[in-house]
Amino acid sequence: MWRRRGEAASAGLSAALYSVYHWLYSEAVVSSVASAVALAEVGQFKKAVQYLQKAAKALYEAAKEVFEHVKVTVQRFVELFVEAVTQVLAWVDEHRAYLFLRAAAAAGVIALGVALNMWGLIELEKLANAASLTPFVSGLADAGEGVAGVDSREGVFNILKNDSDPYKKFKEIAKAANAGEVKLAQPWESLRLLIMPKPSEEKRLIHSKAYSELDEGKKKALFYAFLVLEEAFSVYRTALREYVEERGKAVQRGEVGEGPFKRVVYVADLGQIKQLAEKEETAFENALRILRERLNEYTVNYGLRNPLDVKDGAVRELAEAGAPELSEFGGVNFGVKALAALIAYREYSLGRKSPYGTAAWHWLEMGGSAQLLYYAPWTAYLKAEKAKTERPAAVEEMLAKALRRLFLKPGADHYHSFVEELTKVDKLALILERETKTTLVFKLFRLEEGGGHKELGIKLWIEKVGEGIVYALVLSAGWRELFRLELEVAVKAAEEVGGRLPVEDLFPYMLGWVASDVAINRKKSAKMLEMGTSHLRQLAETHALFGWSYVTVSGVGLTLEGPKPQFDAYTSLGELDKAIRRSARDGWLKRLGVEAGSWDGLKRWVSDHWDEVISEEAT
Repeated sequence: MWRRRGEAASAGLSAALYSVYHWLYSEAVVSSVASAVALAEVGQFKKAVQYLQKAAKALYEAAKEVFEHVKVTVQRFVELFVEAVTQVLAWVDEHRAYLFLRAAAAAGVIALGVALNMWGLIELEKLANAASLTPFVSGLADAGEGVAGVDSREGVFNILKNDSDPYKKFKEIAKAANAGEVKLAQPWESLRLLIMPKPSEEKRLIHSKAYSELDEGKKKALFYAFLVLEEAFSVYRTALREYVEERGKAVQRGEVGEGPFKRVVYVADLGQIKQLAEKEETAFENALRILRERLNEYTVNYGLRNPLDVKDGAVRELAEAGAPELSEFGGVNFGVKALAALIAYREYSLGRKSPYGTAAWHWLEMGGSAQLLYYAPWTAYLKAEKAKTERPAAVEEMLAKALRRLFLKPGADHYHSFVEELTKVDKLALILERETKTTLVFKLFRLEEGGGHKELGIKLWIEKVGEGIVYALVLSAGWRELFRLELEVAVKAAEEVGGRLPVEDLFPYMLGWVASDVAINRKKSAKMLEMGTSHLRQLAETHALFGWSYVTVSGVGLTLEGPKPQFDAYTSLGELDKAIRRSARDGWLKRLGVEAGSWDGLKRWVSDHWDEVISEEAT
């Protein structure tokens, strides 16, 4: 211990930092950490976190003047205590370290981003190398004596951006970091581990299939894909954080009424939300442009066409893939991963919880873009799921996300008359009408001067479906008139489609729709054909076949492509019956030997001749 103190002093720690270093190895600190570890080892993670927080604050107060002198806050001190306990736990049992961090984040003792960063270090097996408290002390030294350059995220990027050979320069920096001459900031430290690991680190990595395939050419490609993503993400991240911060002011919780009639009301400033949406979208488009341009530049300049060349179809498919399909993208290159990551990250922030969006959000938020590109998409997702510690979204946050979708393109452009009419409302009041375990329904009001409010005839529907959330506006009759033009376009398109149909017997085509999107339901005493769709083309095609007698817009879906009207179409089952009679008389059903005059008659014929149907399918 005395030798370590001497080394610390000779290394140039200030007198105040030397005092901190001396005090940190006191019996009180070691005892506190050991007690928290003991609680965690028997599964008492919540108690361990509570004890550690209380002990850290008490010890901070005991030496408050010293800590304030080196500009270490009590929150930073608590975080360093958590890090120390995590180191010890990870050395013995990585899973317990994860559970302890999750408990600390859930209790609000440390921020989610801090917890994710610590977990990322464990993933890289950097945190579990020793059970000493030395990193705990170096964390304090960094807090008191931060140095510009390679110890900051932006510093490393600026050095590399201005160098004629960024990859060669990074390898020089990595070599210096391996020699202990500099300390690399995340996420560059994670990249160093993959491109130029120390011999002891490479022994652990070499067992990985992904690392065994990472030859020098792929390391170079990984570096440039990382550099591109880092530049583009930094542009978008800054704008997104400003957007999230201001979004909290755009939707606020309040109350209306008096006494027992008092109700919670959420007030939304649609004008402010629109301005924030435009800023966020501009920043994203700028980040996307930078990413594409740099990928093309590095592909050409460094001969990296195969590992960096981007196919837009693959990018979109990866960003939208479900969990079962994600394993099919194991062979996509670094360029596709980088572009899909930025798109999926943005869509995750807007509410689409796709598997690759989950992976992108986790790794980019914790400074792990190197791992996101290095791992196969399925592996990146599994590791993100394992470490996920999401907090429940506040009502204000969900409302802001829903209303933000009004201004997403192309829907905002296609249906601008509806968006403009709604945004004439300066202040929007939303009052909860109904709540279940999976659904929230709000009535929308115009907030008027003097505190009064006028009902708009619109309801906002928020429903949890699987891992995602669906947002929709339910409209009254007055608002449906705004979509009259779209309905007229659909009818005109249906006439053109009907004129191009190549056969007289339409029943086989109609049967395909009945087997998928068109439903048969009973309305009072009559059976009706019904269909709901948000696609004008589908509405036109089915109108040409079924001749919808009534079409209306029941609501507007709030999607990642902006507002989309929900068209509901109805007609009598008689339209299908007529098509069956024509087909049985001189069309497809006649050639099959089917005798039927209605939908019910067709079902009876199939039931009576089931053996024939099965044998026909078998042949």
